[in-house]
Amino acid sequence: MGRSKYRFLKMIIWTAPFMCIFLSLFIGRYPVDGYTVIKVLSSGMLGKTSGLSPIYDSLILDIRLPRAVLGAVVGGSLAISGGALQGLFRNPLVDAGILGVSSGAAFGAALAILLFRQTFMIYLFAFVFGILAVYLSYQVGKIYHTAANVMLVLGGVVVSSVFSALVSFIKFVADPYDQLPQIVFWLMGSLASSNIAEIKFSVIPMTAGIIGLLAIRWRINVLSMGDKEAQALGVDLTIAKGIVIISTTMATAAAVCVSGTIGWIGLIIPHVGRMLVGNDNKVLLPVSLSLGACFLILIDNMGRIISEGELPLNILTALLGAPFYVYLIKKTKGGGW
Repeated sequence: MGRSKYRFLKMIIWTAPFMCIFLSLFIGRYPVDGYTVIKVLSSGMLGKTSGLSPIYDSLILDIRLPRAVLGAVVGGSLAISGGALQGLFRNPLVDAGILGVSSGAAFGAALAILLFRQTFMIYLFAFVFGILAVYLSYQVGKIYHTAANVMLVLGGVVVSSVFSALVSFIKFVADPYDQLPQIVFWLMGSLASSNIAEIKFSVIPMTAGIIGLLAIRWRINVLSMGDKEAQALGVDLTIAKGIVIISTTMATAAAVCVSGTIGWIGLIIPHVGRMLVGNDNKVLLPVSLSLGACFLILIDNMGRIISEGELPLNILTALLGAPFYVYLIKKTKGGGW
């Protein structure tokens, strides 16, 4: 890749999510023109009201902007985590859910809905149990000390199955008229309740996870070569793998706790990135971060426009992701990378 082409790509990578966030401020069942959006944003940055109708200030600053920002951070976190784990495990079918994060967070959220029904407790329980699930997967993987990557994946499968069963149990005992619909809707993924408080709660662990993955992305190239090759090149496997797993866990758990379980982003977006820039994780992970942010903003806007009841995100990501993944398999002829 030439230097000028690489600079242009970097500019696109870092500006695309901001453009998507800005454009999403115009989209919705309540029309807003460009002058109004710019006036409200410029006034909001100065801590003032726009002088227009208070409806516009609330619609743009309190509803659409937090939702778009949260969608960008969540989508980017899921995509970069999926790309990092695919490189670590050398498996194109891996995403963050393989470590049990999603199922653990789902159980935590369902348990909080059953016991507390407070939004903050739902986020807290989902985040804590998402991290706990990965810890348990790691402990299960340590039972047998050979082929550590394989055992970690197997541990994730076991823990995911247990937490999925516990979620089913909570759905069985929940109030079918009140608690059960809330649990089911959360499990399908949504940004409908996004606000400034959610962004403040979740952006710190998501940002920390993203920074950790970007900082170590060149080592993921070495790890993808295999353990023996990485050791021969002087990479400390324990530290490098630990940073990748901890960073992906923090980013994914924080994303899931505020948006619910959203599938396919961590699986298909890194593949789209590979089609654009190749397998070099130094470039691939930033591209995945940008594409994931733009993709989830797009999906969220589609969900708001298509139906008055607002389609859950998981439905749309599956409807778009599954056919696209079949296309990828056909294009690569099952070659994965």
